[in-house]
Amino acid sequence: MHTAIDAAPLNRAGVVTRHPLLFFFVLAYAFSWAAELPLVASAQGWTRRPVPFALHYLGAYGPLLAAFVTVGLTDGSGGIRRLLGRMVQWRVRPVWWLVALSPLILYGLTAVALRLIRGSWIDVGVLGRVNFLPDLGIGALVLWILNSGLGEETGWRGYALPRLQRRRSALSASLILSLFWIGWHVPTFLYLPTYMKLGLSVLPMFALGIAAGSVFLTWLYNGASGSLLMAMLWHGTFNYVTASPHGDQTVAAVLSTVAIVWAVVVILVWKPTTLSPAEKEVG
Repeated sequence: MHTAIDAAPLNRAGVVTRHPLLFFFVLAYAFSWAAELPLVASAQGWTRRPVPFALHYLGAYGPLLAAFVTVGLTDGSGGIRRLLGRMVQWRVRPVWWLVALSPLILYGLTAVALRLIRGSWIDVGVLGRVNFLPDLGIGALVLWILNSGLGEETGWRGYALPRLQRRRSALSASLILSLFWIGWHVPTFLYLPTYMKLGLSVLPMFALGIAAGSVFLTWLYNGASGSLLMAMLWHGTFNYVTASPHGDQTVAAVLSTVAIVWAVVVILVWKPTTLSPAEKEVG
C-alpha cells in the first residue's frame, strides 16, 4: 500500500519528463482559461454575477506560470535560474534593442504620417489605456510589458520555442508554436467586445498576424542570443500601441502589416533553418 502511494508522484513526474512540451501547453491553457472562463460566462449570459475585467489581464500569466512549473519539475532549480537569467539578459547588440522597441518608433512615424494626411494628431492620451484602471499615462507602457510581455513571452519564447527548435527548423518551430498561441486566444473571441463585434470573420487575419508575430519573435529571440527580455519588450510595446481598446485602429493596422511583411522578409533572407543571422537557441 505504501509503495503504491509513494510511486504515484514518480509516475506523474515521469509523464512530465517524457512529454514536457505537451505538459507545458496543457498547463498554460488551464491557468489562462481558468481566469478567462468567468468572463466568457458573463459575456455569453450564462451568469448574472459581476465579473471583474481584470481577469483578462490575469489570464496573460498562464504561460509564465506553466513555464516555471514545468521547468521546476524537469530541470529543477538550475533550470529556473537559467530561465530567470534569460528574462534579464540585457547585454545584446544595440540593433536588437532598436528592434525590441521598434513598435514605439513605428508608432511615432505613423503618427507623423497621419498628421500630414489628416491634418490633426492622433490622441496619444488614450494610448495603452485599459478598461478597469484609471489613466496611467506612460505607466501604461510598463503595465503592458509586465502583462503580455512578461506573462506570455516567458512561456512561448522562454520555454516552448527553444525546445521546439531542438529537432525542427526555426520556421517549423515558429509555426507550430503559433498554432498553440492562436488556440490559447480562443476564449477572448467569446468575451472581448471588439472580437465579438467582428465575429469569426476576423479569425483568418488574426491567425495570420499571430503566425507572422511568431516568426518575427523567433528572429528576434535567436538573433539576440536567446534574450527573453528583448521578446518581452517587443511584445509589450506592440500591444501597448495596437491592442488597447481605446487606441487608433489605423495605427494598429499599419504596425500589424509591417510585422507581417517583415516576417516574410525574415523567411526569405535568413532562411527557415534559423530565421536569424545567429544559430537557433535550443537551451
